[in-house]
Amino acid sequence: MHPFRAAVEKNDLTAVEAMLADDVVFTSPVAFKPYPGKAITAAILRAVTRVFEDFHYVREIAGADGRDHALVFEARVGEKAITGCDFLHFDEDGLIDDFMVMVRPLSAAQALSAAMGAQFDRIAQEAAGQR
Repeated sequence: MHPFRAAVEKNDLTAVEAMLADDVVFTSPVAFKPYPGKAITAAILRAVTRVFEDFHYVREIAGADGRDHALVFEARVGEKAITGCDFLHFDEDGLIDDFMVMVRPLSAAQALSAAMGAQFDRIAQEAAGQR
């Protein structure tokens, strides 16, 4: 099991944040522009833990060089079941420098977008406090 997956499954957000490179870029499944930086990425990931229910990984796929990982997950957002994948790329220091999430189906992505939108003020405040 990859250390990132282990940290997420333990809800160890401090360990998750420690795995993020300062220049990490987070690409959301529901926002057009990516979010650059560790502070905003960590704040988004904390918000996701408030929004997702029954989150669990179901599959882990690793690239041959160990720098790319895909972690397939299932969760709920309200009454909507969601399936998604965290695509992680690790830099030469072993830190996540690219974090992209994709989700399906559309109705669940829309529910996720609404739930995360409701969190955005808190996300922005948390990110500003970490800089």
